[in-house]
Amino acid sequence: MRLYAVKTGIIKIGDDLVEVILESLRKQNLQLEENDILALTSKIIAYAEDRVVKLSDVKPSDKAKELARQFSLQPEFAELILREADKIYGGVEKAVLTLKNGVLTANAGIDNKNAPLNHAVLWPNNPQKWVKQIREEVRRRTGKKVGVLIIDSGLVPLRIGTTGLALAVSGFKPIKDHRGEKDIFGKPIAITRHAIADNLASAAHLLMGEAVEKTPVVLIKDAPVDFDDYVYGSTDMMMPFKECIFMNAFGCQ
Repeated sequence: MRLYAVKTGIIKIGDDLVEVILESLRKQNLQLEENDILALTSKIIAYAEDRVVKLSDVKPSDKAKELARQFSLQPEFAELILREADKIYGGVEKAVLTLKNGVLTANAGIDNKNAPLNHAVLWPNNPQKWVKQIREEVRRRTGKKVGVLIIDSGLVPLRIGTTGLALAVSGFKPIKDHRGEKDIFGKPIAITRHAIADNLASAAHLLMGEAVEKTPVVLIKDAPVDFDDYVYGSTDMMMPFKECIFMNAFGCQ
Protein backbone atom coordinates (compact mmCIF):
# COMPACT_ATOMS: atom_id res chain seq x y z
CA MET A 1 0.00 0.00 0.00
CA ARG A 2 1.26 3.49 -0.86
CA LEU A 3 0.02 6.83 0.44
CA TYR A 4 0.66 10.28 -1.02
CA ALA A 5 0.05 13.55 0.82
CA VAL A 6 -1.83 15.99 -1.41
CA LYS A 7 -1.34 19.66 -0.56
CA THR A 8 -3.97 22.25 -1.45
CA GLY A 9 -4.58 25.89 -0.75
CA ILE A 10 -6.98 26.92 2.00
CA ILE A 11 -10.45 25.64 1.08
CA LYS A 12 -13.12 28.34 0.92
CA ILE A 13 -16.90 28.18 1.12
CA GLY A 14 -18.34 27.34 -2.28
CA ASP A 15 -15.14 25.80 -3.70
CA ASP A 16 -15.55 22.92 -6.13
CA LEU A 17 -13.89 20.26 -3.99
CA VAL A 18 -13.49 17.71 -6.77
CA GLU A 19 -11.80 20.29 -9.00
CA VAL A 20 -9.51 21.33 -6.12
CA ILE A 21 -8.56 17.69 -5.53
CA LEU A 22 -7.98 16.83 -9.20
CA GLU A 23 -6.00 20.02 -9.82
CA SER A 24 -3.85 19.37 -6.73
CA LEU A 25 -3.15 15.83 -7.95
CA ARG A 26 -2.14 17.20 -11.37
CA LYS A 27 0.22 19.77 -9.82
CA GLN A 28 1.96 16.99 -7.89
CA ASN A 29 2.08 14.66 -10.92
CA LEU A 30 -0.06 12.09 -9.12
CA GLN A 31 -2.12 9.86 -11.37
CA LEU A 32 -5.58 8.80 -10.18
CA GLU A 33 -6.13 5.13 -11.00
CA GLU A 34 -8.92 2.59 -10.72
CA ASN A 35 -9.51 1.43 -7.12
CA ASP A 36 -7.47 4.21 -5.56
CA ILE A 37 -8.90 5.73 -2.37
CA LEU A 38 -9.14 9.46 -1.63
CA ALA A 39 -9.04 10.27 2.09
CA LEU A 40 -10.34 13.76 2.88
CA THR A 41 -10.23 15.60 6.17
CA SER A 42 -13.65 16.48 7.53
CA LYS A 43 -12.62 20.14 7.79
CA ILE A 44 -12.64 20.74 4.03
CA ILE A 45 -16.14 19.24 3.90
CA ALA A 46 -17.20 21.47 6.80
CA TYR A 47 -15.85 24.53 4.97
CA ALA A 48 -17.71 23.52 1.82
CA GLU A 49 -20.91 23.20 3.90
CA ASP A 50 -20.28 26.52 5.66
CA ARG A 51 -20.08 24.76 9.02
CA VAL A 52 -17.74 27.44 10.36
CA VAL A 53 -19.12 29.48 13.25
CA LYS A 54 -17.99 32.88 14.50
CA LEU A 55 -17.85 32.54 18.27
CA SER A 56 -18.98 36.12 18.87
CA ASP A 57 -22.27 35.22 17.15
CA VAL A 58 -22.97 32.49 19.73
CA LYS A 59 -24.92 33.41 22.87
CA PRO A 60 -24.01 30.99 25.69
CA SER A 61 -26.78 29.65 27.90
CA ASP A 62 -26.46 29.25 31.66
CA LYS A 63 -25.83 25.54 31.10
CA ALA A 64 -23.03 26.38 28.67
CA LYS A 65 -21.47 28.78 31.18
CA GLU A 66 -21.47 26.02 33.80
CA LEU A 67 -19.94 23.53 31.33
CA ALA A 68 -17.32 26.12 30.42
CA ARG A 69 -16.47 26.75 34.07
CA GLN A 70 -16.23 23.03 34.79
CA PHE A 71 -13.86 22.21 31.91
CA SER A 72 -12.06 25.54 31.31
CA LEU A 73 -13.71 26.29 27.96
CA GLN A 74 -14.93 29.46 26.30
CA PRO A 75 -18.66 29.76 27.11
CA GLU A 76 -19.45 30.19 23.40
CA PHE A 77 -17.50 27.04 22.56
CA ALA A 78 -19.31 25.17 25.34
CA GLU A 79 -22.64 26.31 23.90
CA LEU A 80 -21.71 24.80 20.52
CA ILE A 81 -20.87 21.52 22.25
CA LEU A 82 -24.30 21.47 23.89
CA ARG A 83 -25.98 22.11 20.54
CA GLU A 84 -23.96 19.53 18.59
CA ALA A 85 -23.54 16.66 21.07
CA ASP A 86 -26.07 13.83 21.28
CA LYS A 87 -24.85 13.09 24.80
CA ILE A 88 -22.24 14.45 27.23
CA TYR A 89 -20.43 12.08 29.62
CA GLY A 90 -17.87 14.27 31.39
CA GLY A 91 -14.42 15.46 30.54
CA VAL A 92 -11.09 17.00 31.48
CA GLU A 93 -9.64 20.48 31.11
CA LYS A 94 -10.35 21.78 27.58
CA ALA A 95 -12.08 18.58 26.42
CA VAL A 96 -15.57 17.15 26.94
CA LEU A 97 -16.32 13.52 26.12
CA THR A 98 -19.41 13.39 23.93
CA LEU A 99 -21.43 11.06 21.76
CA LYS A 100 -21.99 12.46 18.27
CA ASN A 101 -23.53 10.47 15.41
CA GLY A 102 -22.69 7.21 17.15
CA VAL A 103 -19.06 8.22 17.76
CA LEU A 104 -17.36 8.88 21.09
CA THR A 105 -15.40 12.05 20.43
CA ALA A 106 -14.07 15.13 22.16
CA ASN A 107 -16.21 18.28 22.05
CA ALA A 108 -18.75 16.79 19.60
CA GLY A 109 -16.11 17.05 16.88
CA ILE A 110 -15.93 20.86 17.18
CA ASP A 111 -12.46 22.32 16.69
CA ASN A 112 -10.96 25.80 16.69
CA LYS A 113 -7.63 24.49 15.45
CA ASN A 114 -7.07 25.36 11.78
CA ALA A 115 -10.10 27.62 11.93
CA PRO A 116 -9.98 31.40 11.44
CA LEU A 117 -9.31 33.45 14.57
CA ASN A 118 -12.30 33.42 16.96
CA HIS A 119 -14.10 30.80 14.87
CA ALA A 120 -14.85 27.10 15.33
CA VAL A 121 -15.36 24.36 12.75
CA LEU A 122 -18.16 21.85 13.25
CA TRP A 123 -18.42 18.33 11.87
CA PRO A 124 -20.08 18.12 8.46
CA ASN A 125 -23.86 17.72 8.54
CA ASN A 126 -23.96 14.87 6.05
CA PRO A 127 -20.61 13.19 5.34
CA GLN A 128 -22.38 10.22 3.68
CA LYS A 129 -23.81 12.55 1.05
CA TRP A 130 -20.37 13.97 0.38
CA VAL A 131 -18.52 10.67 -0.06
CA LYS A 132 -21.20 9.52 -2.50
CA GLN A 133 -21.23 12.81 -4.38
CA ILE A 134 -17.44 13.11 -4.60
CA ARG A 135 -17.05 9.50 -5.72
CA GLU A 136 -19.66 9.93 -8.44
CA GLU A 137 -18.19 13.24 -9.61
CA VAL A 138 -14.64 11.87 -9.73
CA ARG A 139 -15.89 8.99 -11.86
CA ARG A 140 -17.79 11.38 -14.15
CA ARG A 141 -14.77 13.62 -14.69
CA THR A 142 -12.01 10.99 -14.85
CA GLY A 143 -13.72 7.70 -15.66
CA LYS A 144 -12.03 6.16 -12.61
CA LYS A 145 -13.91 4.21 -9.95
CA VAL A 146 -12.36 5.14 -6.62
CA GLY A 147 -13.15 4.88 -2.92
CA VAL A 148 -13.71 7.99 -0.82
CA LEU A 149 -13.11 8.33 2.91
CA ILE A 150 -13.87 11.34 5.14
CA ILE A 151 -11.83 11.38 8.34
CA ASP A 152 -11.27 13.34 11.52
CA SER A 153 -9.06 13.00 14.58
CA GLY A 154 -10.07 10.30 17.04
CA LEU A 155 -9.02 9.20 20.52
CA VAL A 156 -8.23 5.83 22.09
CA PRO A 157 -8.85 5.46 25.86
CA LEU A 158 -5.66 5.84 27.93
CA ARG A 159 -3.48 6.47 24.85
CA ILE A 160 -1.76 9.83 24.38
CA GLY A 161 -2.54 11.68 21.16
CA THR A 162 -4.92 11.50 18.25
CA THR A 163 -5.46 8.80 15.66
CA GLY A 164 -7.62 8.76 12.54
CA LEU A 165 -11.35 8.21 12.65
CA ALA A 166 -13.57 7.41 9.66
CA LEU A 167 -16.79 9.45 9.51
CA ALA A 168 -18.06 8.16 6.17
CA VAL A 169 -16.96 5.76 3.45
CA SER A 170 -18.02 5.11 -0.12
CA GLY A 171 -16.72 2.43 -2.45
CA PHE A 172 -15.30 -0.14 -0.05
CA LYS A 173 -16.30 -2.09 3.06
CA PRO A 174 -15.22 -0.27 6.25
CA ILE A 175 -15.23 -3.40 8.46
CA LYS A 176 -13.75 -6.85 7.86
CA ASP A 177 -15.44 -9.52 9.95
CA HIS A 178 -13.08 -12.33 10.97
CA ARG A 179 -15.54 -14.11 13.26
CA GLY A 180 -15.80 -17.77 12.35
CA GLU A 181 -12.41 -17.85 10.62
CA LYS A 182 -9.47 -19.75 12.11
CA ASP A 183 -6.23 -18.35 13.53
CA ILE A 184 -2.74 -19.70 12.66
CA PHE A 185 -3.21 -22.52 15.17
CA GLY A 186 -6.58 -23.55 13.78
CA LYS A 187 -8.63 -22.08 16.64
CA PRO A 188 -11.92 -20.35 15.69
CA ILE A 189 -11.91 -16.56 15.96
CA ALA A 190 -14.78 -15.50 18.23
CA ILE A 191 -15.08 -11.70 18.32
CA THR A 192 -12.46 -10.04 16.10
CA ARG A 193 -13.51 -7.52 13.48
CA HIS A 194 -10.99 -5.35 11.67
CA ALA A 195 -11.71 -1.61 11.50
CA ILE A 196 -10.43 -1.17 7.93
CA ALA A 197 -11.73 2.37 7.43
CA ASP A 198 -10.34 3.58 10.76
CA ASN A 199 -6.96 1.97 10.00
CA LEU A 200 -6.81 3.78 6.64
CA ALA A 201 -7.97 6.97 8.37
CA SER A 202 -5.05 6.68 10.82
CA ALA A 203 -2.54 6.13 8.02
CA ALA A 204 -3.89 9.18 6.17
CA HIS A 205 -4.05 11.19 9.39
CA LEU A 206 -0.32 10.61 9.89
CA LEU A 207 0.38 12.41 6.61
CA MET A 208 -2.28 15.09 7.06
CA GLY A 209 -0.86 16.19 10.41
CA GLU A 210 -2.49 18.43 12.99
CA ALA A 211 -0.91 21.85 12.46
CA VAL A 212 0.19 23.89 9.40
CA GLU A 213 0.68 21.07 6.88
CA LYS A 214 -2.17 22.13 4.53
CA THR A 215 -2.59 18.50 3.51
CA PRO A 216 -6.35 17.84 3.60
CA VAL A 217 -6.23 15.01 1.06
CA VAL A 218 -4.30 11.74 0.93
CA LEU A 219 -4.20 9.47 -2.11
CA ILE A 220 -4.11 5.79 -1.13
CA LYS A 221 -3.06 3.16 -3.65
CA ASP A 222 -3.24 -0.64 -3.43
CA ALA A 223 -5.17 -0.65 -0.15
CA PRO A 224 -6.12 -4.17 1.02
CA VAL A 225 -9.87 -3.52 1.00
CA ASP A 226 -12.99 -5.12 -0.42
CA PHE A 227 -14.47 -2.68 -2.93
CA ASP A 228 -18.21 -2.26 -3.35
CA ASP A 229 -20.68 0.44 -4.39
CA TYR A 230 -22.23 1.27 -1.03
CA VAL A 231 -22.11 4.30 1.25
CA TYR A 232 -21.40 3.89 4.97
CA GLY A 233 -21.81 6.42 7.77
CA SER A 234 -20.69 6.51 11.40
CA THR A 235 -23.65 4.46 12.59
CA ASP A 236 -22.71 1.65 10.17
CA MET A 237 -19.36 1.43 11.97
CA MET A 238 -20.84 1.80 15.46
CA MET A 239 -20.91 -1.06 17.97
CA PRO A 240 -23.98 -1.41 20.23
CA PHE A 241 -23.33 -0.08 23.75
CA LYS A 242 -23.88 -3.50 25.33
CA GLU A 243 -21.15 -5.01 23.12
CA CYS A 244 -18.63 -2.20 23.62
CA ILE A 245 -16.02 -3.07 26.24
CA PHE A 246 -15.63 0.57 27.32
CA MET A 247 -19.26 1.68 27.38
CA ASN A 248 -20.45 -1.54 29.02
CA ALA A 249 -17.63 -1.60 31.60
CA PHE A 250 -18.36 1.97 32.72
CA GLY A 251 -22.13 1.55 32.66
CA CYS A 252 -22.68 4.22 30.00
CA GLN A 253 -26.04 4.37 28.26
